Amino acid sequence: MYLRSPKNHNYYKTIFMKILVCISHVPDTTSKINFTDGDTRFDTNGVQFVINPNDEFGLTRAMWFKEKQGAAVHVVNVGGPETEPTLRKALAIGADEAIRVNINPTDGYSVAKQLANVVKEGGYDLVIAGRESIDYNGGMVPGMLAKMTGANFVNTCINLEVEGNNVTAIREIDGGKETLSTSLPLVIGGQKGLVQESDLRIPNMRGIMQARSKPLHVKEPVDANTKTQSASFEKPAPKGAVKLVDNVDDLINLLHNEAKVI
Repeated sequence: MYLRSPKNHNYYKTIFMKILVCISHVPDTTSKINFTDGDTRFDTNGVQFVINPNDEFGLTRAMWFKEKQGAAVHVVNVGGPETEPTLRKALAIGADEAIRVNINPTDGYSVAKQLANVVKEGGYDLVIAGRESIDYNGGMVPGMLAKMTGANFVNTCINLEVEGNNVTAIREIDGGKETLSTSLPLVIGGQKGLVQESDLRIPNMRGIMQARSKPLHVKEPVDANTKTQSASFEKPAPKGAVKLVDNVDDLINLLHNEAKVI
């Protein structure tokens, strides 16, 4: 992006892209999940939390824009103080600043409302969110955020290129891929493919030390009514016993009479 100087019409000043990466603080997939209070609350005891994998792909892509184009990269999370180690990890990976909105993320609408306020106040050109978080898998926040901020929107994004204000994005669709041309400001819902898993970054000692001195701003939330509430949680039913058969006739009989799939 370029801005013409009012004092010299032949001079252009480069304005670097400003990127906001939304970071969800989610349980590691290897953690044992339990619920408390009559299965109405998630039990966090003994659970290891990480950056949401879809967000990690987005953060790595943002770092590419920082290194190749000089973009400024900020990260944001909606949550309590317990999420700050996750934000510090994002800073150690290379983000410049972090923002935490100090409110419990109760539903997608309220999270999108808080993020929209951060986007508007920060004047971000590109917002990279994961298409969904792996804890509640709602998949609603990126689209609502785009609507609230008046930005263009590409979901299930697996490739992103930005040149000035012009954007080329590839998104995954049923049975294939779709290439789109759009412009900034833009919100994307990213996923695996935005970068390769081999490109994901592990914080090194230098990054960890630098992250300690990078700013982590805590913002108080704006008013936002929740639109949904979780009534209860339950684990998937255990898998049934396996029946072994040694001839085709028995297999066909089981598929027809018990599984009822033929």
